[in-house]
Amino acid sequence: MPSEELVSRVRAAARGCETAVSGRSPGSPAEAFAALAQACEELGLDAWDTYGDGGAVTRLEEDLQERFGVEAAVFFPSGVMAQQAALRVHCDRAGSRRVAMPDLSHLLVHEEDGPRILHGLEVSFLTRGFETPTAAHLDALPRRLGAVLAELPLRDAGCLLPTWEQLAELSAACRSRGVPLHVDGARIWEAQPWFDRPLSEIASHADSLYVSFYKGLAGLAGAALLGSQDFVAEARLWRRRLGGTIFRTTAEAVSALIGLRDLVPLIPDTVAWARAFAAALPAQVSAQPGVPQTNQFLLYADGDADLVNERTVDAIDEHGVGLPAWFPTHQPRRIQCEVVVTPAALGLDPAAMAVLVAGLVTA
Repeated sequence: MPSEELVSRVRAAARGCETAVSGRSPGSPAEAFAALAQACEELGLDAWDTYGDGGAVTRLEEDLQERFGVEAAVFFPSGVMAQQAALRVHCDRAGSRRVAMPDLSHLLVHEEDGPRILHGLEVSFLTRGFETPTAAHLDALPRRLGAVLAELPLRDAGCLLPTWEQLAELSAACRSRGVPLHVDGARIWEAQPWFDRPLSEIASHADSLYVSFYKGLAGLAGAALLGSQDFVAEARLWRRRLGGTIFRTTAEAVSALIGLRDLVPLIPDTVAWARAFAAALPAQVSAQPGVPQTNQFLLYADGDADLVNERTVDAIDEHGVGLPAWFPTHQPRRIQCEVVVTPAALGLDPAAMAVLVAGLVTA
């Protein structure tokens, strides 16, 4: 059976589980829309937005301004569009198309080379591999830069984060050099417990910040850019130019407000669960990072992905618990999976779940 079909079977089985080691059940569209309607009543939202103005969209943008202590925020229908707009604004202002970012940045790995093809950006690698950017990495890049991008956390490195001191030093180095620092904060909600600082302090180190609503917040879709009034005004222009000023985005904004209200307070618990799970793994299964820095991390083991995924489907059916799918790595007989701990895991014993997952690999 092709690996793709097995992965699809694992994911389909996991979606039907109310509890999960990784991920969450999205529920039915009817359930989701009913929750949106209820939230509109609870939040007193009785007006639509029109082309991204008014109603729940304005309420969401105001919420973000207060949480992050920024001058302004603007809703975008997607993070891909938001980050391209942010870098375009910074580079136009700087008069340079050269942007420094990790080689594992989402913009380079998952976006079909959009920043370079659509905006003519020249990318220099700030870091390579499983490493977070520091002031020393910036110092190693000569010549003029239009912007620096730091992904907090670096998802493809197991959601790796710098220390608070390293982030502060990178920010200071950027400002000393006159280069704007843009933070890819798609998972900034999950990163906040690691820094143990308010979101406003984290945002103070950035000249612009992108946040996502459909990952840790479980929203329908959408993102936002945060920053100064003039930066956000220019970002709104690019949202229009890129086709992102949609007639109605009320549903997406309401779902983001639900996530901010209901899920953000639970994120520290999911991070603690992730660490307890990783600590209980046997030596044959390793976590990256060894101690998870967020509620999301990678697992590595020896094995055959198809065989382990067959066992995983059976285990999901037997235990009624959502489990992650496994994939081959570039190393022979070495496999990996990504674990994303959500509130769906909080009723489960992390040590017992570590035994369950490891047993699928070591059986």
